[in-house]
Amino acid sequence: MNHLVIFCHPSPASFNRAIADSVEAVSGALGHDTCCRDLYAIAFNPVLSRADLDGAAEMVPPDVLQEQEFITWADMLTFVYPVWWAGMPGMLKGYIDRVFCRDFAYCLHDGAAKGLLAGKSVLIFNTTALPSSVYTSMGMHEAMALTTDTGIFEMCGMEVLHHAFFGSVDTVDDEVRRSYLGEVVSITSRHL
Repeated sequence: MNHLVIFCHPSPASFNRAIADSVEAVSGALGHDTCCRDLYAIAFNPVLSRADLDGAAEMVPPDVLQEQEFITWADMLTFVYPVWWAGMPGMLKGYIDRVFCRDFAYCLHDGAAKGLLAGKSVLIFNTTALPSSVYTSMGMHEAMALTTDTGIFEMCGMEVLHHAFFGSVDTVDDEVRRSYLGEVVSITSRHL
């Protein structure tokens, strides 16, 4: 299996990096071809420009084309990122806006969107500063799953296998962080 990990956090020392490292280690140990795209390390330009929109069908910019080639290669995509202001970081949102464009990730057919990335599966690992109980009680986990899982990935024809949230990452102790990484290993192993 070809496994693409898309990692989005500005700090290489973040807990999100530890999650991505765990995913990559499990994937490699299971014999899968694994590639990680660290959006900050590659300095991906997240700004959707007018040129992107005007030339989307005719000429895909080289940086977008490269990311689309990785996505085309992948059977499974794992996204690792923090939740900031109840959503994905701007860098990742820009990546989605530019890379998951019309006629690559979806097309319009009879007034409806049709996913073009069928056969690909997705895992999502998110961290939050607030406790998970707060997000759950506010309905935020449900809302984020709806906008991300359904509104992006499922609309593009992909199957979201699991969406995990790890709360209070800034304040929990190392034992809790280790238990979170244990969950990451278990979830990843189960779905690869």
